[in-house]
Amino acid sequence: MKKIMSIFIMGTTFFAATAQNNSDNPLLKPWTGPYGGVPAFNEYKVSDFKPAIEFAIQEKLNEVDAIANNPKAPTFDNTIVALENSGKTITRISTSYGIYRSTLSTPEFNAIDREMSPKFSAFSDKINQNKKLFTRIEALYNSKESKKLTSEQQRLIWLYYTNFVRQGAKLNDADKEKVTKINQELATLFTRFSQNLLAEEHNQYLALKTESDFDGLPLEVKNAAIAEAKDRKLDVMGCIANTRSSIEPFVTFSTRRDLREKAFDIFVKRGDNGNANDNNSTLVSILELRTQKAKLLGYPTFANWSLSNKMAKDPQKTLDLMMSVWEPAVEKVHQDVAEMQKIVDAEGGNFKIQPWDYRYYAEKVRKAKYDLDQNEVKPYLQLENLREGMFWVAGELFNLNFKQITNVPVYHPDVRVWEVSNKVTGKVVGLWYFDPYARTGKRSGAWMNAYRDQQKLGGDVLTIVSNNCNFIKGTANEPVLISWTDATTLFHEFGHALHGLCSNVTYPSLAGTAVARDYVEFPSQLLEHWLSTPEVLNKFALHYKTNQPLPQSLVDRIKKAANFNEGFSTVETISSSLVDMKLHLTTTPIDPHKFEKETLDALHMPSEIVMRHRIPQFGHIFSSDGYAAGYYSYLWADVINADAWEAFTEGKGAYDKAVAKRLYDNVFSVGNTIDQEKAYENFRGRAPKSDALMRARDFPIVAKKK
Repeated sequence: MKKIMSIFIMGTTFFAATAQNNSDNPLLKPWTGPYGGVPAFNEYKVSDFKPAIEFAIQEKLNEVDAIANNPKAPTFDNTIVALENSGKTITRISTSYGIYRSTLSTPEFNAIDREMSPKFSAFSDKINQNKKLFTRIEALYNSKESKKLTSEQQRLIWLYYTNFVRQGAKLNDADKEKVTKINQELATLFTRFSQNLLAEEHNQYLALKTESDFDGLPLEVKNAAIAEAKDRKLDVMGCIANTRSSIEPFVTFSTRRDLREKAFDIFVKRGDNGNANDNNSTLVSILELRTQKAKLLGYPTFANWSLSNKMAKDPQKTLDLMMSVWEPAVEKVHQDVAEMQKIVDAEGGNFKIQPWDYRYYAEKVRKAKYDLDQNEVKPYLQLENLREGMFWVAGELFNLNFKQITNVPVYHPDVRVWEVSNKVTGKVVGLWYFDPYARTGKRSGAWMNAYRDQQKLGGDVLTIVSNNCNFIKGTANEPVLISWTDATTLFHEFGHALHGLCSNVTYPSLAGTAVARDYVEFPSQLLEHWLSTPEVLNKFALHYKTNQPLPQSLVDRIKKAANFNEGFSTVETISSSLVDMKLHLTTTPIDPHKFEKETLDALHMPSEIVMRHRIPQFGHIFSSDGYAAGYYSYLWADVINADAWEAFTEGKGAYDKAVAKRLYDNVFSVGNTIDQEKAYENFRGRAPKSDALMRARDFPIVAKKK
């Protein structure tokens, strides 16, 4: 006993000395300023991260040890609430660390990231595998006294218990050590995969050297390519960056088939070039380690482990859902390709439609069949106007008001901040940071992030959320025009932000988007519907030159063509989802190229389409465990989304106040305080029906066998 106490005192002394040495590190200081404090982005340096992380990890471990070694019997307050209140420093630092990782990546930061990723993993395992701590949590989970707690408190105990068990809290010491080793190896591999992918996106590009290389490109795409070349200081006329936001517009509008193929080729081969950034061996190692981990934790496959805390629960349920949509989607693709091929033949093209042709000829079909040209719509889709449109929708549905502020630091000049309040009561509910533009060091895609979760433990703590996109900034002093697809993505990610901003719970672990992975996409997918409402189009889809709204005839054509190319987008996404699930149901080592080909051949994948995310560039599933065996979540959530939207269409329409209130009360505000199936039933009055999705995509509804 004396020996243990001596070690503890020595550790405390060392910790105090370390604290003194770090006293000037801005990352270790509590957030100050308005709104309950905000990140001091103007003070942080990359070199601050390593010492700050190491200090904050030890601080959290000391706090956890104090909770675990509390001589008093476990109670909700001295165990669960104590855990909720612990680790505030490392939580703050992790926020800034994640922002740098995703938006401000540099060689200096990447070196630190490679070193710290396994340390973060080891840190998590030390907590999850703390025997004394788990014993206290387990006692509360099994306690009859806990049944007297509020439903939210019972849910929080359940969450802690199930999370600890899933991470190996019940394993013997030897197996715990194996899981810890695997997790650290995985963390290193995740970082390597992400950094390889980022390098491929930033180091590769398509150079446009002559005027003819720009043939067919809309003016804003041309200007963006010219600006990109200047930013990179390239001695060429223009440059198409190797990111989705640059490649897809190019292959959609370029009349140069040879350049479309080159652009498409560099994009689909990211991480698959046999160079220093090749991801194939890395992902194989990730899959093998995941299989080992799952078996140690008592599951036959990683997919079974991954789905153990999801709504779907069973991998077969996800496969059944995906296949029910896959077959009608493939048939739709065949129909669309036949129409596209007719155009090729009529133009005298002596070739069969290839993946780099698909978007280009799909646009021709859209124009011929629906008299709708994306370039006709784009002048009405100004980024800033649509942002105002999102704010207006949030006000109509959830009584939120947005006011831009300039009194808080930002991490890049592109970032702007809005104060969010309830427009009825005037009460501030949070902050919204907006980082809309692509740049070097920022990962591709679009996402939402929570800098601080809403909670009521330490007073009424305001949430801070962000939306991050990769729109092409283009020419200075010109409005940024975006495609209809990009506008949909903008609304989608804002849906995630609203899920955070509307949160109204007590405990941070249950707040906002902290719900099952296959449910979290539901609120965001649902918000996409409001983009196409007449109220938004008439008020905010204004021509950038004339300021006139979209003419009704164009609105009608957009509506008529709403399901155009739905087969393509469904096949592109579900092929990735099916491959993801099958990868994680497999327990033997794979050859990525062979596995991808054989899986897609068995599915009769249309040759004219490539997976949205090929295996060597599938960041969703190989940069973390987040969406591993979980990419199906987009489809699963879309079933719920389609059913929920019909609650509005069956009512008084998109702005039905009664339905919106039910949505707020049972979905957007409750976080993970209630089982998501029950939460949805409280909103809808029943479980979701998949027929709504088939109607939404204009696919045939197959009668269910009795």
